[in-house]
Parts: sequence; structure tokens; C-alpha cells
Amino acid sequence: MARQKKTPSFVLELPLVVHGNHAKWLHAHLEAVRCLYNVLLGEALKRMRCMRNDSAWQAACALPRSHKQEREAAFSHVRKAHGFSEYAMHDYAKVARCNWIADHVDSTMAQTLATRAYQAVNRVCVGQAKNVRFKSRGRGLDSIEGKRNNTGLRFALQAPQQGNEGYLVWGKDHMPVLIDWNDPVVVHGLHQSIKYVRLVRRKASSAQAKGADPQGNRYFVQLVLEGKPYQKEKNQLGNDTIGLDIGPSSLAIFPREGTVRLKVFCEELRPDIGKKRRLQRKLDRQRRTNNPDNYDEQGRVKLHGRHCLQWKDSKGYQETRRQLATQERKLAAHCKSLQGKLVNDLIAVGNHIQIEKTSYKGWQKQFGKSVALRSPGMFVEHLRRIVAKTGGTLSEVGTSQTKLSQYCHGCQCYVKKLLSQRWHHCPCGIGPVPRDLYSAFLLAHLDPVETIPSIALKDWEGAEPCLVAAMEFLQQRAKEGQFLPRSFGIPEPERVGQKVLLRTNKSWSISIVEVG
Repeated sequence: MARQKKTPSFVLELPLVVHGNHAKWLHAHLEAVRCLYNVLLGEALKRMRCMRNDSAWQAACALPRSHKQEREAAFSHVRKAHGFSEYAMHDYAKVARCNWIADHVDSTMAQTLATRAYQAVNRVCVGQAKNVRFKSRGRGLDSIEGKRNNTGLRFALQAPQQGNEGYLVWGKDHMPVLIDWNDPVVVHGLHQSIKYVRLVRRKASSAQAKGADPQGNRYFVQLVLEGKPYQKEKNQLGNDTIGLDIGPSSLAIFPREGTVRLKVFCEELRPDIGKKRRLQRKLDRQRRTNNPDNYDEQGRVKLHGRHCLQWKDSKGYQETRRQLATQERKLAAHCKSLQGKLVNDLIAVGNHIQIEKTSYKGWQKQFGKSVALRSPGMFVEHLRRIVAKTGGTLSEVGTSQTKLSQYCHGCQCYVKKLLSQRWHHCPCGIGPVPRDLYSAFLLAHLDPVETIPSIALKDWEGAEPCLVAAMEFLQQRAKEGQFLPRSFGIPEPERVGQKVLLRTNKSWSISIVEVG
């Protein structure tokens, strides 16, 4: 049988209306899914361990990496001998889907769970993960999907004559879906062909939250549709080339034709951070009050050796913990929304974007809090998807070859700079200019196949006023007392009465501002 040709897809998410027995049905279904997934995960883990203990596996590992075909053939033979493959796990899912589980999980959903379990264990096998995580009863499994929309978990839409109502069908259960027919995005999605359906469960702030069930959960239906998503009129495509220098807390944007900006990455998240920190401090105070015997005189947790400490959780502590989890979810959703808006703004200027290839996982060691808050890696992945969808290009240049932060296009020399040195000022006359903005300028004029930017004199003469205007705007913000990261190279102003002392890269200047 010929493999079906891949077609573009997009996801439409709709809220599920949960009333009465619907919550009990869904809880029972997802509990059966959790049990089956744990069985499949355990079986895949068992097969992987047996395969690794085989002498044939050790012999395959000993083969030189230069002999690619021999290594692939050897590993494939060992995997097949021990049944460690996706389709072998599909066969085992038929046996594991016993009588009571078969009442909740059909064969197609069992296959998707087998694929999910195999992929999780295979990541451990190839060294991309250290271990797998079984789903406990308290944590549960919060998503399940089918393989097609004609059996098992599926979405049914009534004809217009019957009311245009939508339902999620799982076995004999029919649960209504909330559809906003005034939303053009929803209308466009429901007119496309449905590939398969996914059910997602998310925690709400409490059981009294709007749309939540008695356990405090909300349910959503994700329709994986064939085709391209709806394109809003305000999100028009540009054709400019943009140089993008991404930092842990900053974003330098330099289009060849457009406004140059050096902005705080996801600046709107700052008010949300304060609320999260207050909840964390409250949680720590409650934990210490409930368990005074678990801390020593200096406030540190006592060493317990082989015996685990017993921790008591009060109702207030549990409520604060739920509030903190809700704040974390809101923070993540807000960050995703801000990144989506930023991507649309960039695409409106141009869909040919050049960035430096960076290890965002390596940033976590040095800029842990900033990376956890702003998720630059997730932003790049979102940008890559949207650029590919619009027919543009996202080029990643290697920093070890280009060394743009050390390069000066005026004298064409490389000079190493400390991380604390945030300005580029060369004796040849280039600068002073912020380091991040200058890197973005070089990226915008860099050919992806070259390592040295090609910059004509007229390019720099046109870019220099834009860079100066961007810095004057940031200096004005600093004078007004607004927050700016230290990576901008502009220290926070020191307020003395009604005077603000602001140090630029050249000298100190005094400005009079109103102090509330």
C-alpha cells in the first residue's frame, strides 16, 4: 500500500461543554487511557533494556561511526530481533487492550498511545533523554488523540438545517462543543477536512471557574485540519530582509527598510513576575509554619539520611499551591501570546530573516530565570513555522565562523569583546553603536553562504541615523525611570531630588524630570 502524501495542516481549538455526567465519562475514559499508556511504556522499556544487554547491540556500538550503512544495518537487525519498533508496539497494544480497557479505548487510539510510548523510550535509547515518566493517578494523562475522524475519538458537525451544533464523540458518549460562528477563524477551520481529533484537559484555577468540572478541569477539542490557517487582513506579508539578534532579555531588530528597534523581549511579562514571586514567598512561609520540626536553627531543611521527612500540607497551603500553578499557566499563555504577536509584526515587515545559531539550552545555565520566563527557543521555533508557512526563509548563521559581535565592517578586523562590553566603538570611526543593534545590522547585510557581511558605504550612511534614533529613544526611556536590561549598555538612572543622572558611553548628562 502506497504511503499517503503529506499535506499542510493546522490546528483549531474549541472548548468542550461539560455538564453532569460528562465529567464522569471523561474521567473514566482518561483513566483507562492512563493505565494502557503505562503498560505500553513499561513494555517498551523492558524491550529496550533486553536489547541493550544483547551482545549484538554491543557489537553494533563498537562499529566505527564512519561506517554508517553497516551501523544502521546492525542496529536495525537488533531492534527487529527484540521487537523494539513502532509497529511492534502496535501489535502489543492489541494484546494489552484487555476487556475493560477496550470499552474505553478503541484500536486506533491504542496505536497512537503505542507510538507515543515508543517515541518516549526511543529518546532514552538514542541518548536524547535520561529516563521516561510514568503517569501517576494524581497527575493523570491530559491528552489523547485518534488517527482519523471516522472511528474512535471523532468530531461530528450537524448540517445547517439541523442547527450547526458540534459534538465530540467517544464511543457511545456525545459531548457538545462550544462554537462561535461569528469568528472567521472558526468558520474557516470548520469548512476544512478533519484529519484527526485530539482531546486536551487543562487545570482551571478552581472548581468554581467558568467552564470547569467539579474537579477543577477544563476540556478542549483540537481539530487537526487539512490546509492552511485563516490569514487575517491585519497580518499582511512584507518582503524585506531582517537581521535579528536575540538575547536572553533583549531583541535587536534591523530591517533593511524599516524601523530599527532594540526592545525588551516580552516586556509585558514584568507585572506577572511580581505576582508569581509573592505567591512563592507565601507558599514558603506556609510550608515552614506547618512543618517547623523539618528545619534547623538557621532555617535550612534538616538532613534526613535514609528516613524521609514527613511534610504536612494545610488547606491554605494547598490553595496557595493551586493559585501558583494557575499563575504559572497564565504566565506561559501570556508569553506565547506575546511571541505570536511579535512574530506577526516581524512577518509584516519581511519574511526573509537571519539570526545567529545559538544554543538556548546552554543559556539556561547562565541566564536561567530570563530564559525560563521568555523562552527564546520557543520563539525561534514559532518564527520558523510561520516563515515556512508564508514561503519565506529563516537562515541561521554559525557564530564560530561569522563572529559578528567581534567584527567591524569599517576596518574589516575582528576584536574580542567582553560580555560586559555592550558598545561597539572602533578607532576606524565606526560607532559608538550598541553591540546588539550592530550585530543585527551585520546580519541583515550578510549573505547566508558567506562569513563576512557585504556592506557598501551608502548602506552604513543610511543605517547610522536609524541606529542613533533607536538609542535616543532608549535613553529617553531611561531618563523617565523605565526598566531597561543591563545588556542595553544604559545603566538605570540615579535619582537625586528631581534630577536624573544618566551616564552614556561618553559622559554624564543631567536631566530634570518629574518625580512622583
